[in-house]
Amino acid sequence: MHEFTVNGREVAVDVPDDLALLWVLRDKLGVRGPKYGCGIGVCRACTSHLDGEEIQPCITPVSEVDGREVTTIEGLADGDALHPVQQAWLEEDVAQCGYCQPGQIMAAVALLERTSEPTDVDIDRIENVCRCGTYFRIRQAIRRAAEIARSAGERPEVDG
Repeated sequence: MHEFTVNGREVAVDVPDDLALLWVLRDKLGVRGPKYGCGIGVCRACTSHLDGEEIQPCITPVSEVDGREVTTIEGLADGDALHPVQQAWLEEDVAQCGYCQPGQIMAAVALLERTSEPTDVDIDRIENVCRCGTYFRIRQAIRRAAEIARSAGERPEVDG
């Protein structure tokens, strides 16, 4: 039995220790934001956070999350109030097909946790793949999210 918290909710699942967290989230818990892309942690469509740090659940065994906090795209908003990154994504019209967007947003949140004024170099270090090529809009949205957070007088953090 594995017990951990997902988006503020305590959960318990009886699955093999080596089952990828992605499949636990999607198939056992119905958390569909993290997407399956490559299964080897390269495309990063599944990007989520573990205790506030960016992870790829497709290569993270569920045994590594026992007693810890997992946050997915579903855990960012505070009720009807979007996270600054989510708000900026809408304002900058980032999504095209949308498949990679949950992972892109989670990577952007992690970046903005590290720096409130990201440079082009910082943003370029995000390795999430967007097959539609909306990288310019992603860059604009990350900058916009930083502005939103600064104007609110806070860093764009994840509740966890």
